[in-house]
Amino acid sequence: MDFLTGFNDLSAEFSVADIAISLTLSFILSCVIGLVYRWTHRNVSYSQSYVQTLIVMGMIIAVIMLIVGSNVARAFALVGALSIIRFRNALKETRDVGYIFLVMGVGMACGTRFYLLAIIATVVVCLVLVLMYRFNWFAHNVQRQVVKVHVPTDEDYADRIDDVLIRNTDEYEQVSIETIRGGALLEYTYTVRLKKAKNAAGLLGELREVTSGQQVTVLTGYDQTDL
Repeated sequence: MDFLTGFNDLSAEFSVADIAISLTLSFILSCVIGLVYRWTHRNVSYSQSYVQTLIVMGMIIAVIMLIVGSNVARAFALVGALSIIRFRNALKETRDVGYIFLVMGVGMACGTRFYLLAIIATVVVCLVLVLMYRFNWFAHNVQRQVVKVHVPTDEDYADRIDDVLIRNTDEYEQVSIETIRGGALLEYTYTVRLKKAKNAAGLLGELREVTSGQQVTVLTGYDQTDL
């Protein structure tokens, strides 16, 4: 047929075996990364769909690298095409970004047929991640709290709040002060470190006595739990 005379399938640039090995290896290594992510995840924002996306992303990157090959023109064309994609989901943890780059690197290695590099990189990086989780590297043992205090605007409560914080904390720092509820209340925000003999419930009770029963919030472990 005449319309097929100009048909040219460029898939012959790589063999079926190359496709199968690249996709299979990227799938297996991405699954390993996903298992390590699930095992080392500490906080409450674990997402099954995120892990599944990591696995799919590793395979897609491998396909993209097979398409690009050593052709510079294709590489620029793909950069232009992919640059229009925008993702609106905010990641809860900065370490999630690291896992995205890891599966991208593994997918690129598989797609460019650096198979041994992909395997070694996955093993080494995952081992580092497991060690950091197991031995809790770079943990900061000093736990701090965020305290939010609502007070009426009819008088100055700052000194009385300071007195309560001095009695209950080793150190504190005012982060912000702003008006809420149309200017009817002021919200004071502090970061504090409670004394060993004190607890969040006691601090909460003393602050409520000072603030005429207005809302007081003590957020403990805000730096370890994503809400």
